[in-house]
Amino acid sequence: MNNKQGYSNWTDLLLTALAPIMWGSTYIVTTELLPPDRPFTAALLRCLPAGILLVLLSRHRLERGEWGRLTILAGLNIGFFQALLFVAAYRLPGGLAAVVGAIQPLLVMGLAWAMDGRRPAYMAVGAALLGVVGMAALLLSPDSVWDPVGIVAALVGAACMATGTYLARRWQTRLPLMAFTGWQLLVGGLMLLPVAWAIDPPLPVLNSTQLLGYAYLCLFGALLAYALWFRGLARLSPVAVSSLGLLSPLTAVILGWALLGQTITGVALVGLIAVLASILVVQRASAATPKASATSQPQPTTAGALSREPTP
Repeated sequence: MNNKQGYSNWTDLLLTALAPIMWGSTYIVTTELLPPDRPFTAALLRCLPAGILLVLLSRHRLERGEWGRLTILAGLNIGFFQALLFVAAYRLPGGLAAVVGAIQPLLVMGLAWAMDGRRPAYMAVGAALLGVVGMAALLLSPDSVWDPVGIVAALVGAACMATGTYLARRWQTRLPLMAFTGWQLLVGGLMLLPVAWAIDPPLPVLNSTQLLGYAYLCLFGALLAYALWFRGLARLSPVAVSSLGLLSPLTAVILGWALLGQTITGVALVGLIAVLASILVVQRASAATPKASATSQPQPTTAGALSREPTP
């Protein structure tokens, strides 16, 4: 890899990493700024308006043959994942839900091996396992409650996001990035609409702080974050991208320490360092075999604003 390619790769990694970092701020925004006990409404108002805005800005109408795969991706990445995420969050301690979610890189490696015959490097598997152990040291407490329904929801949610991450890279599309992101958010938001209406209580009259919180989740937590995530999937391996998702709970912990006065114990600090090391090693292992990833998937041309840029 020459210097120019290395610089481009690191730029793509850093831009993609901004997505889980923004997702990691969701906890503090939700607990400190939003009205309580309306998780599905928060997910709905985060995804649906962002999807509508991006679809309108992209001015790209889906063709008949594009609806099937995009609806599957919208369900995996947005609709089902968001609903299961909140079920797990309400039935499990947040730390336990994050630890279960940390298996996503391993799931993506398994999918790549099963579907494409790309056997994961031992270094990448070991690093992914280190990430799970580090997340446990960072977030788990002795009194964590292993609620069976919550565990199943967390596992299925992690599987949905891992599968959506993998398929978004495997199913090459000619959709511009803005349209690809917007239609997923729109369709996924529509899936969340009946769930929010049936389960959550109606919203009260919102004050300016609550409106600001919902606007942040929509514009940064959905519109910008998912655009950067799918951009990364177009340029990086799905394993590399999925490992960056571990930055989300790390960001939540750091923001809680910096803004809410929460403490980080010695064991938790070791876990934090282990998770960061896991992410770096997975990136290195993924970058060590770029030709295998490139040759396994065709690179179509794209339309729209991202000319010459491969989209997921």
